[in-house]
Amino acid sequence: MQIEESYSFFGETWVRLKSNPAALFALWILAFIAFFAAFGPLISGYTYTEIHLELKNTAPGALYWFGSDELGRDLFTRVWWGARISLFIGITAALIDVVLGVLWASLAAYSGGKVDEFLMRICDILYSIPYLLVVIFLTVIRGSGLMTILIAMTITGWINMARITRAQILQLKQSDYIMAAHAIGASPLRIIFRHLIPNALGPIIATMTLTVPTAIFTEAFLSFLGLGVQAPAASWGVMVNDGLSAMRYYPWRLLFPAAMITFTMLAFNLLGNALRDALDPRLRT
Repeated sequence: MQIEESYSFFGETWVRLKSNPAALFALWILAFIAFFAAFGPLISGYTYTEIHLELKNTAPGALYWFGSDELGRDLFTRVWWGARISLFIGITAALIDVVLGVLWASLAAYSGGKVDEFLMRICDILYSIPYLLVVIFLTVIRGSGLMTILIAMTITGWINMARITRAQILQLKQSDYIMAAHAIGASPLRIIFRHLIPNALGPIIATMTLTVPTAIFTEAFLSFLGLGVQAPAASWGVMVNDGLSAMRYYPWRLLFPAAMITFTMLAFNLLGNALRDALDPRLRT
């Protein structure tokens, strides 16, 4: 008789994830980008601010692997330095959204009644505020920079996480094991952090993974508009903005940062969709 191998929840999720070609493709892309974000600026032999005016707009080759910009700066180094900024913004914003959204939703869904109504109406009010208005307002007060972008993203970015988590916890709250925990006198904090949140991790993780590419694109978009990271910092959005005016004669200046944004967003979206399927209990056999 053949004995089937048993897995834990996350062990089975990993097995299902490995069987998804799109997920494996996304993981390889992200591993490649993370490796060069960490070590790319170290192996190029240049710094991201190093200027060589006599070598400006050099085409990709042995001297500059990704070519150089209008100041003779190495685009290979600047692209991977920009990856550090974009990944930091994307992952940090996603983690902040998870913490704020999950805690807010847990309190609202567990309390119910007027507390739930009051907390979710606050979410509706915040969600109705135009995003660019928040960014411009913070830029005027704080100036441009990474912290301004993070604050602007997280003021309203956690609301989608809160709504998804709230819906999941409202469903879990009716489960037999939650009622049993109430019956034996478990405290609300124990029920929330020991039972409700751990059992809602599937949608939370999948939503967090899909939040990262949105944050990366937002940072690039704001930097492109001049509201985010400012030159000479090497952000993908800044590099796209610089390369756009030179696209006709020096296309590599636009091609490489735009390709990095595209592949990073594609990889995180593929991984997020695969995680959503792998963590869905309705698709488990």
